[in-house]
Amino acid sequence: MNASSNESLTVTVAEGSFQCYVARPAGSGGAPATPVIVVLQEIFGVNAGIRSICDDYAAKGYIAVAPDLFWRAAPGLDMSEANPGDWERGFALYGAYDFGAGVGDVAATVAAARAMQGASGKVGVTGYCLGGLMTFLTAARADADAFVAYYGGATENYAAEGAGVKRPLLYHLAGDDEYIGKDAQAVIHAALKDNANIEMHTYPGCNHAFARPGGDHYDAAAATLANGRTDAFFTRHLN
Repeated sequence: MNASSNESLTVTVAEGSFQCYVARPAGSGGAPATPVIVVLQEIFGVNAGIRSICDDYAAKGYIAVAPDLFWRAAPGLDMSEANPGDWERGFALYGAYDFGAGVGDVAATVAAARAMQGASGKVGVTGYCLGGLMTFLTAARADADAFVAYYGGATENYAAEGAGVKRPLLYHLAGDDEYIGKDAQAVIHAALKDNANIEMHTYPGCNHAFARPGGDHYDAAAATLANGRTDAFFTRHLN
C-alpha cells in the first residue's frame, strides 16, 4: 500500500493554531475507518525524516499526523541534521520550549485526530528525541490509546511521572546514547519498571537517533527491531 499526502490539519488551542502534516493510505476514500498515529518531531521540525515516517505509517494503513511543535517560535520549521547551523537553532528552540504547553498541543492534536474524516477514533502517539520526551509526558499527563517513545531526551528529569502512565507505553532506549547516559538510563528504568502499562527495550551499542531515517547514527538492525516492536504494539492496541 502506498502513501498519499497532500493534506494538512489545522489544530486550534487557546493561544492560536498550528499546522500538521498528514499522510493517508493511498485510495483510502472508501476504506473502513482507520486508526491515527500522531508522530512527534525531533528538534529539526516536521522535516523530511518525520514526513517519511508519516508516509511509512500511511503505507501500513494508518492515517499519520505530525504536528508543528515549534509553531509558537518558528512555525513551519524544516531543518536538517546535515547543517551545523540547524543543530544550533534546534537546540536553542529546544532550550526555550515550554513542555507543558507542548503537552497541551499534543493532546489537542490527539483530540483532532480522533475526529478526522475516515478516522476510527483510536489514536496512537509516537516520537523521537524531543518527540520521545513529549510522547512520555503526554502519556503521563494526557490521554491517547497507545504511546511509543524513542529515546526521549531528558526523560530522566521527569521519570517520576511514569507513575501517571495509565495507557500502554512502549519505550525504546539506545544503549550508548550520548544524550541519555548510563546514569540517566538507570533512573528511567528504576522509575518505570514497576508500571505494568510500560514496556521497555534497550538497544546495546546504539547511539541516540539510531532510528532516524538516513541519519548519521542510523542502525538498520536496531531500527528494524524497534520498528517491528512498534508495529506489533500499535496493531495490538489500535485495531
